[in-house]
Amino acid sequence: MTLFHALAPEPGGAPPGWPLIEEAFDWFRRLKDCPQDPVFHAEGDVHIHTRMVVEVLLADPAWACLPPPDRQSLFWAALLHDVAKPVTTRMEPDGRVVAPGHSRRGQIMARLILSRMGAPFRQREAICHLITHHQVPFFLLEREKPERRAHLISHQTRCDLLAVLASADARGRICPDAARLLDNIALFRELCREEGCLSQPKAFASDHSRFLYFRREDRSADYEAFDDWPGEATLLSGLPGSGKDTWLAAHAGGRQVISLDGLREELDIDPAGAQGPVISAAREQARVLLRAGRPFIWNATNVSRQLRSQLIDLFADYRAKVRIVYLEASEEEAARRNRSRRDPVPAKAIARMTERWETPDLTECHALDVVLT
Repeated sequence: MTLFHALAPEPGGAPPGWPLIEEAFDWFRRLKDCPQDPVFHAEGDVHIHTRMVVEVLLADPAWACLPPPDRQSLFWAALLHDVAKPVTTRMEPDGRVVAPGHSRRGQIMARLILSRMGAPFRQREAICHLITHHQVPFFLLEREKPERRAHLISHQTRCDLLAVLASADARGRICPDAARLLDNIALFRELCREEGCLSQPKAFASDHSRFLYFRREDRSADYEAFDDWPGEATLLSGLPGSGKDTWLAAHAGGRQVISLDGLREELDIDPAGAQGPVISAAREQARVLLRAGRPFIWNATNVSRQLRSQLIDLFADYRAKVRIVYLEASEEEAARRNRSRRDPVPAKAIARMTERWETPDLTECHALDVVLT
């Protein structure tokens, strides 16, 4: 049994093993003395708030009646939901305490933490995106076009589980607006139910319709897009050692491969140096192939959503359908493979990539293949 499974409590069982959690996780200890806004978190620091959220969750009948995997997911999401506050918290000039970006940063931190604990891939990703969106039910109904955000969330995690987590987050604090937060969470749940995405991904008429919907604000989720895109581009994504070259050897077929590593060698550019000429050369190769309507594969790490979006924009400009092939190996296996390379990727470079590690999902592309190696 992995640590991921062993530490997750059961309904009606013993309370969370706080001393064991304190001893096992330095990220949990760092929550101590991390300040929060005293108006909206009068209970105290992030450590106190996190314990309160977990204990409220475990006392919630909505949590107790869930299947074991969903209970595990919510427990870890509650424990990790503010994991990034110690690295994002700052004091504003007016004295307010804020932690901008802690949800997205927390998703990235949680991915590595959960991977090292042996969390199953799909469950891990659902937990990470519970963290990404954990504050959304508090305010979504006050935003323009709230259904679009609900549709996106539903393709990354479960909206019904997100509502349970948000309820625990609202009740696991001392604040003047708790009733408003809980009302908004109830409205979020109803919106998702009406949109058909409360416990499942929002359905679209086709993969192409889904792709265009998440790229264009003016699209309706019910619109069936006419598919006249003739091109095809495959984007590889994965940390060093994840198995991209092995996958290429087995699956590239007759498609041309645009390889950033190959271009670095051809242009004699050090991986630690300025990469502008490499990217420019790769993009020009892609344009030539896109104009000719030839399918190709872009081989690079592409571990952040921002990096992938720049390439997907390029491919979409030429009306090429986008398939992402995401590859992942365990940290130990990836390190072993990296050591066996002729030119191993430096550890510092891998650490920088890991700090931006965002697994792709179907809101980015026409098709997604996940290959666990």
